[in-house]
Amino acid sequence: MRPVLDGFPWIAHHLSLVFDKLGVHLLIAGIALAVAIAIATPIGVWLGHIHRGSFAAINISNVGRALPSLAIIAIAIGIVGLGRNTLILALVVLAAPVILTNAYVAVDTVDRDVVDAARGMGLREREVLTHVELPLALPLLFAGIRTAAVYVVATVPLGALTGTDGGLGDIIVNQASYRLEGVVGAAICVAVLAIFIDALFAAIQRVATPRGLRGHIDFAAIQTAAAGNPQEEGTPS
Repeated sequence: MRPVLDGFPWIAHHLSLVFDKLGVHLLIAGIALAVAIAIATPIGVWLGHIHRGSFAAINISNVGRALPSLAIIAIAIGIVGLGRNTLILALVVLAAPVILTNAYVAVDTVDRDVVDAARGMGLREREVLTHVELPLALPLLFAGIRTAAVYVVATVPLGALTGTDGGLGDIIVNQASYRLEGVVGAAICVAVLAIFIDALFAAIQRVATPRGLRGHIDFAAIQTAAAGNPQEEGTPS
């Protein structure tokens, strides 16, 4: 217990170092998450809209969860060598399957009667997707992004073990320089950062959800499904 308590004074005495590493940490995580969202969300949404590719969407996520994070980083090093881009590539590989699967399930499970009614009113396919399916799919879609964001933030420190930038992980793996207090202090910062990111995306998830749906949605259940098997929850109608 004493090393944990000693971590807090260490943080207070090394704020400049902590903020410097925190900035790098957030930069890496932000780039990786943005790339993963840009790649996975359109694919998942479109596959969900046309109700095809369920086997690929679900199994890609299962494979992504099965691969150890450190193994993904090591494989990326073998492909592109050492460097920050290696870690970003590995984090994209880690985050994209979760986002893709939840985006697919979110759109695919929108009530078919609602979609058919929209088509019956003369809406084009693009309008059905943007005006009907996406608003109803947003809670589960954002739950996938929220889960991926926490994964990415928590995994960035592993980069330090493979010789790339690791943000706060650079402190965690360097006990010789920062002593046990520094290692514990940096680990505390990573834990607090992950909790903060989760809370931030939870707030965004609520704000992005149409006001009429907020009172009918169990956000905790949706988040649990997004982190496990999103098909268990689906999208509320």
